[in-house]
Amino acid sequence: MYKTSIFRLLLSCIILFTCITVFNAYPSNVEKKDKPNFVILIGDDCTYDDIGCYGGQAITPNIDKLASEGLQFMQASGSCAMCTPTLHSFYTGMYPMKHGGYKNHSSVKQGTKSLCHYLKNLGYRVGHAGKIHIKPKEAFPFEYIEGFPRAAMSEKPLPADLSGIREFMKRDEKQPFCLVIYSIHPHYPYTTGNRLLYNEDSLKLRPYWADTKEMRSEYRNYLAEVTELDKCVGRIVRLIDEEGLSKSTLFMFASEQGGSFPGEKWTLWEHGIRFGFIARWPGKIKPGSKTNALVQYEDILPTLVEAAGGNPVKGLDGKSMLKILFGKADKHREYVFGCHNNKPEGSAYPIRSVSNGKYKLIHNLLYTNVYTVECVMTWERMRYWKSWIHRATFDSAAVKAINRYMIRPEYEFYDIENDPYEMNNLFGSKEYEEIIQLLQRKLNEWMISQDDPGIIAD
Repeated sequence: MYKTSIFRLLLSCIILFTCITVFNAYPSNVEKKDKPNFVILIGDDCTYDDIGCYGGQAITPNIDKLASEGLQFMQASGSCAMCTPTLHSFYTGMYPMKHGGYKNHSSVKQGTKSLCHYLKNLGYRVGHAGKIHIKPKEAFPFEYIEGFPRAAMSEKPLPADLSGIREFMKRDEKQPFCLVIYSIHPHYPYTTGNRLLYNEDSLKLRPYWADTKEMRSEYRNYLAEVTELDKCVGRIVRLIDEEGLSKSTLFMFASEQGGSFPGEKWTLWEHGIRFGFIARWPGKIKPGSKTNALVQYEDILPTLVEAAGGNPVKGLDGKSMLKILFGKADKHREYVFGCHNNKPEGSAYPIRSVSNGKYKLIHNLLYTNVYTVECVMTWERMRYWKSWIHRATFDSAAVKAINRYMIRPEYEFYDIENDPYEMNNLFGSKEYEEIIQLLQRKLNEWMISQDDPGIIAD
C-alpha cells in the first residue's frame, strides 16, 4: 500500500513536470488569433542621419512618412558596425562575444538559437527575403523567399519581385508570420539610383572627411542608393496595407549601421553604430512619436517574443521594449555597449565602447597599431581614398581626417549630445574625470560578463 502511494506520488510529479515543460516550451499568454504579424525591413550600410527624418540629405519620402505614422527611435545603437555580427545580435538577442559570431563573415556558436526557433515555438512561420550573411544554417532555419538579391556585392536589379513575400504573407490567414526583408541598398558598390537628384557640389560632407571631388561623387552615388532603399520601404508598407494587414502587423525599419566610409562602418563612433529605427503598428503605436530611449539590436527579439505572447527567454542580453513602443515608458537601458574586432577586414584593432546617451567612452585596445580597412583603402573602386592621400600633400584638414581615422589614442571620451561627430576628445579632462571613471568601470564589468578576452579576440 505504501509503495503504491509513493508510486502514485512520483507519477503525479512526472506528469506535472511534463506539463510545465511543455507549457514553457510553447509559452503563450494570448490566443493564436490575437497574435500580431511581424515585418522587419533592414537596410544595408545606411548611416542613420543621412535619412530625411533624421535630418539627412537623402531623399526619403517613404521612410519619412513611416516616421509620421509610427515611433521614431533617436538613440538606437548597434553593438557592432559590421553586417554579420549585427545580424547575429538581432536574430539571437545576444551581444557579439556571447553568440560568438563577432567577426564579419563568421558563425555563431554551435547550438545557438534564434528568433526562428522562438517564434516557431509560438506558432509562427518565419521567413527571410534578401541578403543572408549569417551562419550556420541550423542556427537560422528561415524559410527563404525569392525576389530579392541575396549577395550585397551582386548586381542590383530594380525593382525587387514582391510576389514571393506576398504569397508568404497570405498563405495561411490563421497562422501569424514573421518576415525579415534584408535589402542590399545602399551597400557598396553604388550602381543604382538616380544620381541626378543630387548635386555633389552642394552636398554637406562630414567634418571628419577630406573634401575632394571623388569623395563628393561617391557620397552622391551612395545617397542615390539610400533613395532606392526608401522606395523599397514604400513598396513593402503599401503591400501590407493593400493586403489588409496593417492593424495586425508590427512593421519595423532599421538602417543597419553606418555607410562604407571612413569613420562610419567598421568603427564604434556614433556614425558607425547608431542606426535609424522606426516602428509602426496602427492602433497600438502613437503616430508621429519619438523616443530618446537607449535601445540596441539585441532588444528586438525579446520584444517580438513578448508581443507574440511568449514568456521572456532566459540567457539573452536584450530585453523587451514593448512598453517603449506603446508609450508606457520613456527609458529602457542605462548604458549601450559596442564591440569591434577588425579582422578579417583589416589589421588587428579591437575596440570596445560604452555610452549613457550623453557621454561616450571608447577604448582602443591596440591603439599602438595603425588602423586599416581593406574595403576602404585598397579596393580599386574606392578611388576617393586615394584622393584623400593626394589632398593630404597640401591640405592640413585632409591630414587631420586621415590621422583621426588611422591613428587613435587608447581612450576617447565625447559629449555626443553636443559633439555628435565626435571631433573633440575630452579624455583626460578634470571636469569629466568622475563620469569617465564610471564608464570605464561599466565597460570593464560588461566585458567580464561577456567573457570578452579583449585583445586576443582579434
